[in-house]
Amino acid sequence: MTAASRPRDRALRAEQDGLDPHGWRGRAADPEADRSSAEEATPEAVARLRARGRVLLRSLLRPHRGRLGLAVGLLLAQNAAAMAGPYLVMLGIDRAIGPLRAGDSGPLVALAGAFAAAAATEYAARRGFLALSARIGQAVLLDLRQRVYGHFLRLSVGFHERYTTGRMISRLTSDLDSIGELVDGGVDGLVLAALSILSVAGILLWLDAPLAGATLLAFPFLLWLSRWFARASAGAYRRSREAVALVIVHFIESMRGVRAVQAYRREPRNQRIFAAVSDDYRRASLDAMRLIATYSPGIKVIGNVTVAVVLAYGGHRVLGGGMEVGVLAAFLLYLRRFFEPMQELSQFYNSLQSATASLEKLAGVLDERPGVPEPADPVPLPGGPGRGAVEFRRVSFGYRAGAPILAGVELTVPAGQTVALVGPTGAGKSTVAKLLARFHDPDAGTVTLDGVDLRDLADAELRRAVVLVTQENHLFSGSVAENIRFGRPDADDAAVEAAARAVGAHDFIAALPEGYATEVRRRGGRLSAGQRQLVAFARAFIADPRVLILDEATSSLDAPTERLVQRALATVLRERTALVIAHRLSTVETADRVLVLDGGEVVEDGPPGRLARSGGRYAALHRQWRDSLV
Repeated sequence: MTAASRPRDRALRAEQDGLDPHGWRGRAADPEADRSSAEEATPEAVARLRARGRVLLRSLLRPHRGRLGLAVGLLLAQNAAAMAGPYLVMLGIDRAIGPLRAGDSGPLVALAGAFAAAAATEYAARRGFLALSARIGQAVLLDLRQRVYGHFLRLSVGFHERYTTGRMISRLTSDLDSIGELVDGGVDGLVLAALSILSVAGILLWLDAPLAGATLLAFPFLLWLSRWFARASAGAYRRSREAVALVIVHFIESMRGVRAVQAYRREPRNQRIFAAVSDDYRRASLDAMRLIATYSPGIKVIGNVTVAVVLAYGGHRVLGGGMEVGVLAAFLLYLRRFFEPMQELSQFYNSLQSATASLEKLAGVLDERPGVPEPADPVPLPGGPGRGAVEFRRVSFGYRAGAPILAGVELTVPAGQTVALVGPTGAGKSTVAKLLARFHDPDAGTVTLDGVDLRDLADAELRRAVVLVTQENHLFSGSVAENIRFGRPDADDAAVEAAARAVGAHDFIAALPEGYATEVRRRGGRLSAGQRQLVAFARAFIADPRVLILDEATSSLDAPTERLVQRALATVLRERTALVIAHRLSTVETADRVLVLDGGEVVEDGPPGRLARSGGRYAALHRQWRDSLV
């Protein structure tokens, strides 16, 4: 990549909604992300990446040590059988051809049999190694795929708000495919090439030290060319992995937002951005191929020159009687086995470098620590009546350093009370909900449930006790019943139907083509917004949480659907602690208590009727809402 092209690349990438080669959104607003990005190109950072990759690889291979030992044994047997061929040719020429002229064919037949046995051994060892390495490789890939997927699920919402969906898909597809390519065909090639080179070098010295000395004249050139290729290709393949990840990221982001792209006629602009990232990938791949185009022919030239030197020097010695012709023939055959693997090494090294870069990125993901870690010694929630009391004790929180959203919030919600949170956009309403659901931990203060700090609760117990319902509840591909059962996986069909009846969803579900077995399709696209919301309420009802959080749960609904959902709410909220965030005050009117937030602080607190008559901020909001109904 030329220096002149970089400003254009940066300008195009700046158009990609915060997209960058490392997969973070809005990096300028994230000092930690800026710091890590600046460090990523330093030698220390590269060394840390490589160390992380090695640690991950060792952990993946550790369970397979026994089978790896057997695989190494099979490779050694294959290499030994392969190395026997030229030596047997030498013996055939020098020890069997002469006696054959005198009528003694026994040595030649024996050597031919030995050659066939060596070939059979090489075949059997190769076949056994490929079968064993395939089992090991697929087991490693399965383990790695499950680790990465499980880790993504465990990482906090804060991580997923920064890390793009396209980047996650790239980790689980492109990077794993790159490692799979190495596992399927690269590892044995690399190991066999190394074994061949070392074995041939030793055999050449043993066969004829002076002739081997002439061969060693090529080693400084080989060493220099190989070191240059190793250094240059490492950076080239890392750039290639970053570039292909950008292509995937932009494609996924564009397809996810295709309605907005078409609505705002962004197709030409998105096409321009995609062309730019695709061109980056093309240039990065070309850089890698140019290195191979230099390295592979360079090895061939060095090999051919070395063969010419050996042929001239060895032939001179044969003619002078200082060497047997069989030794020279074996020497030339061994040289072929020496340089051919080195030529192929560029292709193997391609897979190795690509897989190494991918392994480093996956190791980086697995090194991410959840922003809301599990407690070392979880504290159980107390049982009995009166469950669901919530308390915020001097809670402060900000998504970015220096920009607090909540400042010393004090809030007590008795068990069973429904509290509505209202206020202008950015006042901190959704932040209160996220802290109570423990999507984030407060910067200062504590959030407790029934007297237990949320940071001391096991995640599974917290998720059972606190359920969040938003205006865009995600329905998974599957049946309606499966989506309701998501709130309690062990619920039977009767419990699912009872939950649907309780929230008023049974009638529309029964009218679907296959009733509760009807597929909702991707993201619930077969259902209307109101139907999806009722399914979400049924899911929350069957989960039976201590605390239910409704974050703008009715804001996207029309008036008739909202009335239907309001009736479902009355059932869902009964005898349950609830925090309701709503701009529509029709939802707020049913609450026991209203909190008005502004600037991250509670500025009004009381029953909705009293606050509506007080002349304060809630009264103004209430008046505006009533006027909007006229």
